[in-house]
Amino acid sequence: MAHSNESTVSEFVLLGLSKSWGLQLLLFTIFSAIYVTSVLGNVMIIVIIFADSHLNSPMYFLLSNLSFIDICQSNFATPKMLADFFVEHKTISFEGCMTQIFLLHSFVGSEMMLLVAMGYDRFVAICKPLHYNLIMNRRLCIIFVSISWAVGILHSVSHLAFTVNLPFCGPNEVDSFFCDLPLVIKLACMDTYRMEILTLANSGLISLSCFLALIVSYIIIFFTVQHQSSSGSSKALSTLTAHITVVILFFGPCIYFYIWPFSRLSVDKFLSVFYTICTPLLNPVIYSLRNEDVKSALRKLRNRHVNHGKN
Repeated sequence: MAHSNESTVSEFVLLGLSKSWGLQLLLFTIFSAIYVTSVLGNVMIIVIIFADSHLNSPMYFLLSNLSFIDICQSNFATPKMLADFFVEHKTISFEGCMTQIFLLHSFVGSEMMLLVAMGYDRFVAICKPLHYNLIMNRRLCIIFVSISWAVGILHSVSHLAFTVNLPFCGPNEVDSFFCDLPLVIKLACMDTYRMEILTLANSGLISLSCFLALIVSYIIIFFTVQHQSSSGSSKALSTLTAHITVVILFFGPCIYFYIWPFSRLSVDKFLSVFYTICTPLLNPVIYSLRNEDVKSALRKLRNRHVNHGKN
């Protein structure tokens, strides 16, 4: 039981990324720029998609929802990390720590499922183009988004249900800039081996199954593209390359963490930075800024505001 006669931990100490003031100042500058760019970039994508009727398609509907999840993921820990660069004693309350764990796994689980939905969208568009509008209707897209959030929240609740009741009675230093679930579990005053296996099975299963589903769909798409005309093949491969890049950069660190979840190396802390801070930037940079339709919609929106300002 968590609340026994032992004194319970009311807060955790976050060791952060560095103790050097100069390095912390440099990291603050870099991560602030990434954070602002990521949030503004994803907000811009949502605005562009809803403002341009030409982007009223299932692919862009899913893309706008991906941007929303990325905005959420950008804000679950990064603002606190930036503020903590100027604080010598970095702490977070027990409730705040559990909230971070819940939010991270909700957003990551939702994004995994949404990437699978986007992979299915591309599979239908390239492999069954004549039936695309019939299959990928708005109702199915809403179902995909709803399932993504439901799976993410259930995935997170399953972690939190046992973590919140662990007996934390002494050690409270988390060697990271946020409450990383495997690191928090190891602080419990009990043998956590079974909890570690449960965490590995839960997160490893969802990440690996989503990743394999995407790889299989991309292989089928690749062989289908080989039999298309050169112009259609080129456009499809460009879209496919963007999807595969995001999938590898998103799932790579995640699968790595849950293959060796409780044997952390020093490099893992910086992989955590990439995973939590840089990943939300992938959507605007890779998916959208390489997309001619999005760039065209951005130019039209900008010109509209310029002309409105002149009038």
